[in-house]
Amino acid sequence: MTILRYVGPAVVVGLIVGGSAAFSAGQQARPASRPATAAAPAAPARAAPGETRLPGYNPDRNAYYGDLHVHTYLSNDAYIFNLRRTPDDAYRFAKGEVIGHSSGYPVRLKGGPLDFVAVTDHAEYLSVVREAGKEDSPLHDLEFSKGLFSPDPDEIQKAFLRMGAARRAGTLPKEFNDPGIISRAWREVQDAAARNNQPGRFTTFVGYEYTSAPDGRNLHRNVIFRGANVPGAPYSASESADPENLWRTMDGWRTKGIEALAIPHNSNGSDGLMFDSVRLNGQPLDRAYAELRMRNEPLVEISQIKGTSETHPSLSTNDEWANFEIMEKYIGSDRDVTRFAGSYVRRALTDGILLRQTKGYNPFKFGFISSSDTHNAAPGSVEEPNYFSKTARRDGLPELRGSTPPKGAKTWDEAYAPGAPARPIFQAWGASGLAGVWAEENSRTAIYAAMRRKETFATSGPRMKVRFFASYDFPADLLTRSDTVRQAYAHGVPMGGDLLASKGRAPKFLVWAVRDPSSGYLQRAQVVKGWVENGVAKERVFDVACADGGKVDSATGRCPSNGATVDMKTCQPDRFKGDVELRTVWADPSFDPKQRAFYYVRVLENPSCRWSTWEALRNGTPPNPKLAPTVMERAWSSPIWFEPQA
Repeated sequence: MTILRYVGPAVVVGLIVGGSAAFSAGQQARPASRPATAAAPAAPARAAPGETRLPGYNPDRNAYYGDLHVHTYLSNDAYIFNLRRTPDDAYRFAKGEVIGHSSGYPVRLKGGPLDFVAVTDHAEYLSVVREAGKEDSPLHDLEFSKGLFSPDPDEIQKAFLRMGAARRAGTLPKEFNDPGIISRAWREVQDAAARNNQPGRFTTFVGYEYTSAPDGRNLHRNVIFRGANVPGAPYSASESADPENLWRTMDGWRTKGIEALAIPHNSNGSDGLMFDSVRLNGQPLDRAYAELRMRNEPLVEISQIKGTSETHPSLSTNDEWANFEIMEKYIGSDRDVTRFAGSYVRRALTDGILLRQTKGYNPFKFGFISSSDTHNAAPGSVEEPNYFSKTARRDGLPELRGSTPPKGAKTWDEAYAPGAPARPIFQAWGASGLAGVWAEENSRTAIYAAMRRKETFATSGPRMKVRFFASYDFPADLLTRSDTVRQAYAHGVPMGGDLLASKGRAPKFLVWAVRDPSSGYLQRAQVVKGWVENGVAKERVFDVACADGGKVDSATGRCPSNGATVDMKTCQPDRFKGDVELRTVWADPSFDPKQRAFYYVRVLENPSCRWSTWEALRNGTPPNPKLAPTVMERAWSSPIWFEPQA
């Protein structure tokens, strides 16, 4: 379990602003009309009668890392990819144990165990291909089942495409729609989560993936349940491809005491559909739609193996770091994405505050996480030097994923010569990512509550820690106090929350990032701002903290280059550049109390070798010239929204 401990005895569950209690962390807090004075340290909160605190409990909240997007042999595509690992295997891997990869080698997390995991197998026809693989199953001898099971990557691809085409066309054999198969698999998911849940040490969540893709445009969501109380069967895209119907179903569950949230992912593959300006049914957005969506979908997955969905270079032309692990293809095909607006999270956030300004509602008010989307039953397998990709035997070797020349080609010139086979899409995939939460303890209750209040952050893989608060009343000595975090909670709003206007005052922001000891050093911390000006949504990236003693240039708003390099012959990064920690209190020089805005933190590491470069180095071949040789790993906080009025 990874814990960032802070000195300070106070328990702050709610926000205390100007000496009066306000709403719980992550919700709206109305600032006092007068500056608050530093409060005397509060006494530690006492446990309620019958309440038991778990080991590691921290009133100032710990950073926990997890993966909420994991596939096992219960997912039809994963089984076709030759994966035979169970939900129990996935949890074993997440706890640090060794499991076998489908391509015949052992795999293990280098960075140590995760803190929480949800197995999220595809709900559509859950486990029917696995059932068809059993020789004693009625599905096994069906003509359609023949050819679904092959160790050959080329045949695997054909079977995968055939299964997908039959599902979309509605031509799967009727035997594949056996509710008994789905029921048994759903029970297996629940039982594995129950067996592996260890409060205080390792948290499991029951979950599944809702896999809607109208015309191939990605509208996938992961549905995560708070506890063991779950419906009798998952609601899938087979019932309806419209996410609104999923959300209404979730509302119905809630009336029965079943609490869940949905997390959209791979908006980069939605071709503008995920955050569209109209509903899927063609009707205009309205307040009821916004409330339905935000009630059920408080988070978004911003990065994973199939690309990063923060922003696109064509949308953020003044952001030098926008071109990070961009994948411009539909999910599972070679079709090009052509609509980037509606596909990326930052634009959705700006569209959301513009809608709030002009229409009075915001359907795109998301907190951030990342996850892996592994189809290897390997949660958290996001380490660049130890990358083994995503889809089991289909891309389990370097030559299959494009990091080394394919069989039959000795050089990259031969690999890319006219008439050579097309290079695999797997080479565009990134080694990402992890979900981070700030929670008092490692339990379902505490971690789920953090997700609900959006006190979450996303990383591209490294276990960086990021904290972000806004306030009008931070103590002047905030950064040098022993109780910095307690003061930040007491006088401010954490990531995921709203900061309301305070007449005549501008807010300040606490930005705090700590490196992963097993990863690179930090180069810079940034604040990304989006706002509405004269009816137009705008964005800007501010550097706010620089490594190696650098100062932000007031003219450019950028840190100076710290000169960090990577030895491309060994993949060893510069050991003497970058910082362990970056923290500052920042004021927005462009703040206008009349302008609605959002702010979030992005932290960048020094450059390091991309997974494809590591593999080429180990293979003794030059890196693929079509791929970026290095990456700048990063983390993103959830936003804080400035609201000029309640």
